[in-house]
Amino acid sequence: MLDVKLIVEKPEYVKKALAKKGWDFDPQPVIDLFNQRLALLKDVEAIKAEQNKLSASVPQVKKEGGDVAPIFKKVKELGAANKENEAKLAEVQKALKEAIEVLPNMPDDDLAAGYKEHNTPIYHFGEEKDFGFKPKNHVDLAESLGLIDYKRAAKISGTGTWIYTNLGARLEWALLNYFIETHLADGYEMILPPHILNYESGYTAGQFPKFKEDVFWLEGIEPKKFILPTAETALVNLHRDEILSANELPKKYFAYTPCYRKEAGSYRTEERGMIRGYQFNKVEMVQYTTEEGSDAAFEEMVKKAQKLLEGLGLVYQLDKLAAGDCSHSMARTYDIEVWIPSMGIYKEVSSVSNARDYQARRGMIRYKGEDGKTHYCHTLNGSGLATSRVFPALLEQNQQADGSVVIPEVLRKWMGGLEVLKPIKK
Repeated sequence: MLDVKLIVEKPEYVKKALAKKGWDFDPQPVIDLFNQRLALLKDVEAIKAEQNKLSASVPQVKKEGGDVAPIFKKVKELGAANKENEAKLAEVQKALKEAIEVLPNMPDDDLAAGYKEHNTPIYHFGEEKDFGFKPKNHVDLAESLGLIDYKRAAKISGTGTWIYTNLGARLEWALLNYFIETHLADGYEMILPPHILNYESGYTAGQFPKFKEDVFWLEGIEPKKFILPTAETALVNLHRDEILSANELPKKYFAYTPCYRKEAGSYRTEERGMIRGYQFNKVEMVQYTTEEGSDAAFEEMVKKAQKLLEGLGLVYQLDKLAAGDCSHSMARTYDIEVWIPSMGIYKEVSSVSNARDYQARRGMIRYKGEDGKTHYCHTLNGSGLATSRVFPALLEQNQQADGSVVIPEVLRKWMGGLEVLKPIKK
């Protein structure tokens, strides 16, 4: 959530910043509501002060033999008047909150305006291989190697799903173990969160109210609950409504969860197989930091995601996203995109983002600084990594002319020492 004082004090700055994300924001209604709120608060406090003053005079009036009935009458009248003011104040506060909570986070000043056409590649790792033969796509490879069963997945669940089988299940688990081992070695704390979350969790993450229809809701349960779309939604709520101390920060967490997304892929070639589905596995990183530590944490998390792909030996590129391509809650995002040879394109396997204090304001996540004052934390998240695109890239980039696939060395200890996946005999 944006700081309302910033909107009031620098309306044109906020307006221009949100315009970079494609928002036509008029700050005046927010300013008007803010001023109404201040005026009502002033009236409420003034009346309360008058009530207290009158009530405090009662003992002295009694002592002097005076009549206190007029005093009690006045106090009652003031109370009635204040009740009306407090009702108006509640309405204005609600309207002000609703006007602000739907606004996206402001992008960092150095981001380009516009959408994905203005994203900027800033780093490239590895060389796109000339196979010397026509490379197969990951769907055909996975089926010929006996790694994925799409037909039975469609039978028991529907389109947009898949079943890992035999060595495919082990390869998926090897990837997850590789990610987990690396994060533990880097000092991150492992969390296994619940997959069913309450509305407040979606609100703090910035997904609600605007994107509340994009998740899977559970029917017949009150209060309403939804299935997490990413572990970030859970991890960023761990310290909701808490005040931490500066020396506790940064807090570094990671979690493995399946991710449940309402919108699966289309029938376009670039979204076949595992590229986009209703459910996929991901290891997610989240940090809580001070304002001063925010930028360093972002760079650290980007490098961690890069390190994972480089350990697998996969060709990838790093993109700095334009303002409009950053998600609703984020001020800054870098995407890591892996090369998919059969498609001749790069697909995102990790987004590392900095929400600054946007999520913390929504969830009242604060810390006591060395100055003795209370500040909002900064929250950051990053995929480390999503397997549903690493898996296809791994198969396609490591395929051989005979249809086999070389397993990256870092995964072999979880594959029983197996070095090559070979086509199965039908």
